Amino acid sequence: MSMTTAILESTLTCPQCGHARQETMPTDACQFFYECERCKTVLSPKAGDCCVFCSYGTVKCPPMQAQRGCCG
Repeated sequence: MSMTTAILESTLTCPQCGHARQETMPTDACQFFYECERCKTVLSPKAGDCCVFCSYGTVKCPPMQAQRGCCG
């Protein structure tokens, strides 16, 4: 049996202050920006990543989990 259900929860960790927060990932769009609730730094994807979850999350975004590519 293949696993086709995407994980929708990911913990984003701010690279500036280390604050971590669990967030629900969108399934129909990439999230390009995320503001850290502690230090207010606005995160954007690292070069080569499609979204903040792929760069700073514990789980990659649903399209990348399914190996479909993202936002393209």
